Amino acid sequence: MRRNFTQLYVHLVWATWDRQPIITPDIQEPLYNVIAHECQQMECTVIAIGGFADHVHLLTGFPSSIAIANLVKQVKGSSSHWVNFHEKPDDFFKWQGSYAAFTIHQQDLDPVTAYIQNQSAHHQQKTDIPAWEIPSIK
Repeated sequence: MRRNFTQLYVHLVWATWDRQPIITPDIQEPLYNVIAHECQQMECTVIAIGGFADHVHLLTGFPSSIAIANLVKQVKGSSSHWVNFHEKPDDFFKWQGSYAAFTIHQQDLDPVTAYIQNQSAHHQQKTDIPAWEIPSIK
């Protein structure tokens, strides 16, 4: 084999500062685009991005050359910078310092993807899956 082969998938979840509902509908899609762009810059494959007013879920494949902590740091930093300096410079936007990371087996990509893509409905209907959410971290 001439190059490394990996199948590494991680489901990341992080929240806004104090779980404030500041991911408004007007910035949600552009915010997800910024997150996806940063992942691509780090040679990660974005599988799904979704969330609710106070948190984001990201499912991505990632190369063995980067650490999960570095991926999260870059994505959170660039996305909060974008909101604060380009989208809503007069508003308060900040992520919590913590995050949750779950490794995902390839056979579980479809159900996790569906869960992430339907975040709004899950949280409104109270059908969220605690094992795939942020475990009481602040």
